[in-house]
Amino acid sequence: MTGTAVVVGAGVGGLATAIGLRRAGWQVSIRERRTELERYGTAFGLHPAAQDALDRLGVGEAVRRRAVPYRSAQVRTPDGRVLARLPLERIERKAGRPELLLSRPYLIDALMAELDALGDVTVELDENVTDVAALSPGYDLLVGADGLRSVVRAAHFGTASEPRKAGAVAWIGIADFEGGVYGETWGKGRFFGMTPVEPGRTNWYAAVPEGTTAAELRDCFKDWHDPIPRILAGTDPATWIRYEMRHLFPALPTFVHDGKIALVGDAAHAMTPNLGQGACTAILDAEALTRAVVRHGRASLSDALRAYDRERRRSAQRIAFASRNLHRIVSTEHIWLRDTAARLLPR
Repeated sequence: MTGTAVVVGAGVGGLATAIGLRRAGWQVSIRERRTELERYGTAFGLHPAAQDALDRLGVGEAVRRRAVPYRSAQVRTPDGRVLARLPLERIERKAGRPELLLSRPYLIDALMAELDALGDVTVELDENVTDVAALSPGYDLLVGADGLRSVVRAAHFGTASEPRKAGAVAWIGIADFEGGVYGETWGKGRFFGMTPVEPGRTNWYAAVPEGTTAAELRDCFKDWHDPIPRILAGTDPATWIRYEMRHLFPALPTFVHDGKIALVGDAAHAMTPNLGQGACTAILDAEALTRAVVRHGRASLSDALRAYDRERRRSAQRIAFASRNLHRIVSTEHIWLRDTAARLLPR
């Protein structure tokens, strides 16, 4: 074996990292605190750069079989007036392929299928890692892919960077019909988004002030343009998923530590979901880390981790910063600021 690695966390970033390391001949173990893989959730947006990374990891084709292209979307006001078009056509022209949308369970299944095909990867569920210091000496490489409240980050990178509230709560769900209108609607202190996710279904998400309950959500959008009220009326609140919007702040000064520990995904740069780039950045992190490890080899692991940090940290943190600022704009009470920002979106 080239080396040994333990990955803490079996989300998108953790599974992708395990794939890259195993393809390079490493012996890999995954520790996941949940009793089963996290398949709940709605749609992931996959930028062409993330699709390229998935191709290099060997799962791009499997993902494309279940994904749908995202080619047209607008930013609207609550009465339906179009403020701007999202730059999806420009992205496709530049990259030669469209943005894709994929249900979270399909992405997790594709990653797990690749791990199964590679073989010799241990996935230990219901393993709540609490003593990171005791775990690390048994492996050449320790990867923290354990999310916003990362125990690996807390143990080796300090607690100065912590999860911070974004001042809003998000609700997400899937309606069993196609709304036909996609993009985001920006209102006063709240916003609503709709995307395709698979034929015959619509992925939706809403951000509202903290304290808003499920019983109040429909009233928040009852006077907004079609199909927003229909989507909320046509989905069972028991299936809605609620989470407090948080981000990691301040930004970490490094994603690596001690020549053998690296962070990927939300553990390194958790961001608000406004740019829809959380899964993409986790995939890009995983592929860049494993590529650097392959290039430098086990004997130069410190060099590999420094190369990974140089490639990914500033890029990922710029996206996180932009997403946080966009959240402030779209959830503002100042309508003039919202409309001005929408008009400045790239055409």
